[in-house]
Order: sequence, then structure tokens, then C-alpha cells
Amino acid sequence: MKKSSYTPANDSPMGQYASAMVQGGLRLTPQRRQVYEVLMNKRDHPTATEVFIRAQKRMPSISLATVYNCLETMVGSGLVKAVHVDREPTRFCANLQEHGHFHCTECGHISDVEFSQNQDKGWKLPFGFLVTQHDVSLRGLCADCSTNSKKIHHSKPTIK
Repeated sequence: MKKSSYTPANDSPMGQYASAMVQGGLRLTPQRRQVYEVLMNKRDHPTATEVFIRAQKRMPSISLATVYNCLETMVGSGLVKAVHVDREPTRFCANLQEHGHFHCTECGHISDVEFSQNQDKGWKLPFGFLVTQHDVSLRGLCADCSTNSKKIHHSKPTIK
């Protein structure tokens, strides 16, 4: 496929989308644009099915297969990250900054976790090793579930 010489400005999320598509020699289809907008509008790490349901509200003719194909293309072109949590469905993250993920084991919510400025100093790698990619996943209870858990464990049982 021939690559276009046109490269849109990439200072906005849609500009980044257009640049990545054009640089990858990919067409800027309305379906791809809609899927990307869904991911950018609500950055809550949705599954493909959740992306499909949201995209279908604005584009009723879009199919689940098309959404899967769009997501695969976007992951392949570096526009979106695939987030794998245990044996659950793959989730998709539009945050391209270096970060990890916190997975609440109670409610299933996934949140981005920023790294400190000195993230490389925290790793103790064997001599000569070079990190080219990393995936950091933390598990525990989110603030809401942690608060609810404390309320349940600290309440006194009533005797009847």
C-alpha cells in the first residue's frame, strides 16, 4: 500500500490519530475514527464489546467485527495499548504515556498509575540488561472498595 506524503498536525488526539494512520499507510475510515473517539472520550479501559456499544450509539451500522478490526489496527499502529488482566477480556487504553495499571480485584475497575520521574532507578537489573518495554500491573482495592471493605469489617455484629 502506498503511503501518502500528507501528514496532519498531531498536536491534538485526532491529529495524532490521523498522523499515525497516514504514516502507517492506512485509510482514515469513519469507523476507525468513531472507535478512536470512543476511546478518547472516556478513558476507562473499555473492552471491545464496551467500545462497540458506545460506538453504535453514534454509528448504528458499525459491527462488532469492525470494532475488533479497528482496535487491532490501532494497537498495531501504536495509537492504543492493549491491557491484559488475568483471563479477562482485553481492555484498551488511549493513554500513550509511560504508565502502569491498577486493577481493583473487587469491582474490576482499571486505573492508570503514573510512574515517578526516576522510574529507571527503582529497577535492579542484571549488568548489561536493557529494558525496551515494560508492563506494570498492580492489584488491590480501589478507594471506593477499600472504604466499603473497612465499613463491613469494622461494624459490630448485632446480637438478637
